[in-house]
Amino acid sequence: MFPSVKQSKMAATKGFPLILVLSSLIIGLSQGQSTIPVVPGLSYTFYSSSCPGLDFIIRGHLWQIFQSDLTQAAGLLRLHFHDCFVQGCDGSVLLDGSASGPSEKEAPPNLTLRAQAFKIINDLRALVHQQCGRVVSCADITALAARESVFLAGGPFYWVPLGRRDGLNFATLSDTLANLPPPSFNTGQLLDSLANKKLNATDLVALSGGHTIGISHCTSFTDRLYPTQDPTMAQTFANNLKVTCPTATTNATTNLDIRTPNVFDNKYYIDLMNRQGLFTSDQDLYTDSRTKDIVTSFALNQNLFFQKFIDAMVKMGQLNVLTGTQGEIRANCSVRNANSNLHLKSVVEIDQEQQTLSQF
Repeated sequence: MFPSVKQSKMAATKGFPLILVLSSLIIGLSQGQSTIPVVPGLSYTFYSSSCPGLDFIIRGHLWQIFQSDLTQAAGLLRLHFHDCFVQGCDGSVLLDGSASGPSEKEAPPNLTLRAQAFKIINDLRALVHQQCGRVVSCADITALAARESVFLAGGPFYWVPLGRRDGLNFATLSDTLANLPPPSFNTGQLLDSLANKKLNATDLVALSGGHTIGISHCTSFTDRLYPTQDPTMAQTFANNLKVTCPTATTNATTNLDIRTPNVFDNKYYIDLMNRQGLFTSDQDLYTDSRTKDIVTSFALNQNLFFQKFIDAMVKMGQLNVLTGTQGEIRANCSVRNANSNLHLKSVVEIDQEQQTLSQF
């Protein structure tokens, strides 16, 4: 079951731009429905009673941020990826370290996550908890922020199964390194990594399409330029990159998608077909026979890409989720609660009652 247009209207509150109100009504009619099964404990209507304005709160705040800095959309999308790929979608990547050791956030693959993205999530948490009480987890807010980032950047809207709880622990350094594939991975290595998460070749190519927005530091791809240029890279493209990154250690940035860097569309796949993929993990998708035809199909059909992206995001967003009485609902996304069990018990009882009532 998906939220109804009536629920979208009820969520509309005074002060939101008209474009946000209209967008909620339009997408409530037909878009974003995935055929991927919802795991037990999650629901598309999880907060329909306890926080009916949840989508509007998140969309409204991000809409204001993106008016001045749309590049934050890519950072929020990437934050959701990094959360789900390591230990499941439990908000563990948001936790700060402590005297007992560094956090998941401090592992090398996560050092490139934007500090502003973490702040935005915690700001959203404060807004949501102010409006609804502490009933929405940081993990759910992170998943919804990723969806809104895609949508507000021009991509598809999709319904997000909700009801995740926040994890009590972060992953170790070795677990983080083992579960976040580096940009130097080839397609075979990526397929092996994602297979452990029950994600297939189509999911891999679709999720890689998130690189249609965002930027990268030179050090993430200069191994393809120095000391020897990668032969799969178009020469003009390589020459332009060498201007931005004149040495292997240059600390500059460039767009992931050279055609429409701030629009969520299918141009990333056209880049790959023209040998203009930035990372080895990007370009090799068009080199490897297992994924080449998928890249081509997405380049030729944006609607197909959008639907497969939705399916892949829903699958990824349900990896090893905590539900029910598991985990907690953090009062601060970067810090574990001191009284998680006591508070969570009352929240679960309320949610179960509201879920029962919503069926009638």
